[in-house]
Amino acid sequence: MPRTQSTSRLPLYAVVVLLALPSASAAAADAGTGPFGVTVAAPPTAQSARVGALFVAGRGDDLGGRHFCTASVVHSPRHDLVVTAAHCLSGKTERLVFVPGYRDGVAPYGVWTVGKWFLAEGWTAGRDEDSDVAFAVVDRQGGKGVEDAVGGNRFAAGTATGATAVTVTAYLNSRNAPVSCTGKPRPHRMQQRISCPGLGGGSSGSPWVNGDGQVVGVLGGHEDGGATADVSYSVVFGAEAAHLYEESAGCHESQVGSS
Repeated sequence: MPRTQSTSRLPLYAVVVLLALPSASAAAADAGTGPFGVTVAAPPTAQSARVGALFVAGRGDDLGGRHFCTASVVHSPRHDLVVTAAHCLSGKTERLVFVPGYRDGVAPYGVWTVGKWFLAEGWTAGRDEDSDVAFAVVDRQGGKGVEDAVGGNRFAAGTATGATAVTVTAYLNSRNAPVSCTGKPRPHRMQQRISCPGLGGGSSGSPWVNGDGQVVGVLGGHEDGGATADVSYSVVFGAEAAHLYEESAGCHESQVGSS
């Protein structure tokens, strides 16, 4: 079952270990925020503000229902681009909104309407799990893009899996504030995997950000992110993902998905 849904993957919520302070197993300085392999409450920082929850829109700025996936701002020339998993947007017909830095019912950086979105060709052709990545252009507000409000991480294709650790920041369906976990990805066939406890429903689309502030993965891929909440997957960003980013950032007319 996809991690867009609240499922039985979290029968015991205590599996998510929420710590306020890093432990002795904290990550190395070049490898993320640590502690390694422990899911913690993500503090409000400039980095976590770039990550947000996706909602089906209500009326006006009303968030309507519960959030269902995670997305994050990536740098683009127009400052209006977010990245998530393809299975989060595929088949959606409702109006969607992105809320960066969402916490406890508050949208500190605004509510941004999702306009066009772009799905990888391998996904649209046959839901290839090795192509489970998508970009979305969010509407501008007052002439400004979402990146002007919160900044954006760099999208990076062609990086070596596991070269450094990454921090995964996610909005679980069961929580109204983000959690994060740092660890080192390992190869899994044509994808990559990471061991972090409790990343269940809502974690799909969560960015994998390395110590250089680069997004090198998004939670998804194998079994829409994994069969258990303790092991998560991402596609490896290669030529297909790089082309999709270029198409999305330029907002070309050949988009393969739209709201």
